[in-house]
Amino acid sequence: MEIVRQELGSGSKGEFRSRQLTARRMLANELEGEELEQYVEERLLTTTLEKAGNWARGNAFMPATFGLACCAIEMMAMVSPRYDVARFGFEAFRASPRQADLMIISGRVSIKMAPVVRRVYDQMLEPKWAIAMGACSSSMGVFNNYAIVPADKFLPVDLHIPGCPPRPEALMYGILKLRNMVMAKPDQGWRTRYGGGGTEEFDPKEIEVDQDAVNVAANPLGRAGTSA
Repeated sequence: MEIVRQELGSGSKGEFRSRQLTARRMLANELEGEELEQYVEERLLTTTLEKAGNWARGNAFMPATFGLACCAIEMMAMVSPRYDVARFGFEAFRASPRQADLMIISGRVSIKMAPVVRRVYDQMLEPKWAIAMGACSSSMGVFNNYAIVPADKFLPVDLHIPGCPPRPEALMYGILKLRNMVMAKPDQGWRTRYGGGGTEEFDPKEIEVDQDAVNVAANPLGRAGTSA
């Protein structure tokens, strides 16, 4: 790494003081001709309203204030001055799911807790996103038993972050990866991404269901059964 010292002043290299004086002259309507055109060209950025909105959405996640286990401690550390996730605009955790658009599943999810987590997710804003933080919510981790269920079994997960638990830097890296996904397709909600028409985990059109096997009351003895 090379450290370069630059002199501050009103020199000919465009230093800080020189830029201040030029801005003051512009506000005083003293810049004219080529000098004014050069000043405007160096500071003007043109874009579309759609791209500006997508940039704002990708840089202003509002995660739900939601923690499950030990990964939640690392998630809370992410907003501390040591890591300062406010640099990227993700520090505004919302206490209400109706004001949040990102759920960080930080910890293990039991079978009894899964419906509650899904209800909170369904109450969030669209388009919404979900991150499975840690090994427990991704693949049950060390708690690989009958009582734990992976997060992608009951809600659509957009990003998995490995670790037990992952450090705050890993979570920040995952959110930045999610930001790239959002800015690429910002208006695509999870129903469009995963083909979900409701809160079901699969699309009924993609599977074949034997109606006689499902509706037992209609034909108790089966398709070829007869009553004596």
